[in-house]
Amino acid sequence: MIKKVVVAAAGKGTRMLHLSQDKPKHLIEINGKPFLYYLLTNLKTAGFSEIIMVIGYQKKLMEEFLADYKDDFNLTIINQFELLGDKYGTACPIECVKDIIRPGESFISICGDNLYSVKDLKKFFIADDLNYVSGLVHPEPGKYGVLIKNGDDYLEKIIEKPTTFVGNVINTGLYKFTPEVFRCLPLIAKSARDEFEITDAINLLAKEKKVKIKQIEDYWLDFGKPEDVNTISEFLSNNQRTL
Repeated sequence: MIKKVVVAAAGKGTRMLHLSQDKPKHLIEINGKPFLYYLLTNLKTAGFSEIIMVIGYQKKLMEEFLADYKDDFNLTIINQFELLGDKYGTACPIECVKDIIRPGESFISICGDNLYSVKDLKKFFIADDLNYVSGLVHPEPGKYGVLIKNGDDYLEKIIEKPTTFVGNVINTGLYKFTPEVFRCLPLIAKSARDEFEITDAINLLAKEKKVKIKQIEDYWLDFGKPEDVNTISEFLSNNQRTL
């Protein structure tokens, strides 16, 4: 049974503009509670008993929020900036937990600004020695990383924001990892964005046929832009019983 889930919440969220000037975007309130509260609630309801929060920007505010909910969630806090300095990218939260994950222990990784249903989160309790990436059919795949399948749901590679159509199943950033991911992290270089991307490590594992695609069925809500506040507020108001 997978117990640990790593929540990446170190970034500022520059696309949130003024809303994240004085707080991490994960703490922007929706319907009276920070967005992060809804994510943590769904993770707990899904059955993840150990939540590792990787924080950085405005760490004091994040620590205060997490302290307020210490009795509701089993939380471990890691400061990415203290561990890695100015090293940045989606691979960094995974690098931060390499000494916490036990040999042979699989874990889940999720972005702190994404929301998934309890049902879809439960689909990643997979007891095998493979890694998994979440997929979702999307009408505008060119705006995201597109998952290329290699038979039997194995991932061939992830192509970031392709300029020509290569498929319509996008990567939504929910992963199940085995400790093999830590072997790949030192092998990746900075991307064109000058960041260390977890998708580059996943592509290395895919070449070894060690990654499968698991499609989500309910929803994926990305909390990245100011207009998402109203969108997610309305969604939560209409779906409180079915999160």
